[in-house]
Amino acid sequence: MLKSGSALRWIAVAALSSPQLPSLAHGAHDAEWPAAQAGVATAPAAPMEVRNVAPGVYYVQGLSALGSPANRNFISNAGFVVTDDSVVVIDALGSPALARELVARIRTITPKPISTVILTHYHADHIYGLQVFAALGAKIVANELAREYINSETARLRLEASRKDLAPWIDADTHMVNATQWIRGDVNTLTIGGTEFVLQHMGPAHTPEDTAVFLPKTGALFIGDVVFRNRIPYVGQADSRHWIAALDALLKLPVKVMVPGHGPASEDPRKDMRLTRDYLSYLRQSMARAAENLDPFDAAYQDTDWSRFEGYPLFKEANRMNAYNTYLLMEQEQR
Repeated sequence: MLKSGSALRWIAVAALSSPQLPSLAHGAHDAEWPAAQAGVATAPAAPMEVRNVAPGVYYVQGLSALGSPANRNFISNAGFVVTDDSVVVIDALGSPALARELVARIRTITPKPISTVILTHYHADHIYGLQVFAALGAKIVANELAREYINSETARLRLEASRKDLAPWIDADTHMVNATQWIRGDVNTLTIGGTEFVLQHMGPAHTPEDTAVFLPKTGALFIGDVVFRNRIPYVGQADSRHWIAALDALLKLPVKVMVPGHGPASEDPRKDMRLTRDYLSYLRQSMARAAENLDPFDAAYQDTDWSRFEGYPLFKEANRMNAYNTYLLMEQEQR
């Protein structure tokens, strides 16, 4: 049963009222870009380990690395919840092979059927396993703002590049999968097997369709890529102003455990939300000064003190791109 506009407005929607900027769409590099393109070394494949974070609530954790053939594109997290009558999966991992492995891991926990997949957003490292769950007959639930992207030339080109850069894990048989249930509105409540899932639209933030999934009974929160833990976020063409507003609202929640889209689960969600928020705020502040002073980006980047963040994984690979995109965003906002 899906109830739109539920009274369970567990996020102060008023805090998320800043307008969407016209340029905020999924960029050509709309996920963790392949290492072959980035020209950097990546970690080898990691075993898929199921971790229990609350009664009936589990997740698997990808590497803090760029996607590559060596690590099978296992660079993001996925979760699953065992309800009274079925299993609900949250995100689908970065390849069909990984999704099949996740199904096998779920089968070691419960024989119940996988009825539903809820997507936090439609980035490649979270969705290329969808076809496996669709073949099992699972309903796929996602925010309708992803519909434009999944049917776009950008998505097609992204998949085409992944077939080359992430082979054999992404190949000619890998294809994009539309949701079977597109949701709209700020808050939706989905009840499956007696378990309540509160779906809160967080975007535009990391993507226009960012969706947080909250389980009121256990206090578990699946936040997708609105929070990155123990690594530098991928900002891309994100609406960082609205992203910060979303994090400010999240900081008010009584979350007991948070599973991010990347990195380990957190039992101190406020601390980890603040790290992502502080990084975004610092990007905006430093690049806003540069844009206002008409400083060239290269000089502005070199003169910025990055010492607080440079020790985190993927700083070298992501930070300069994040800063440049934020520099362009600050120029746009100041017009």
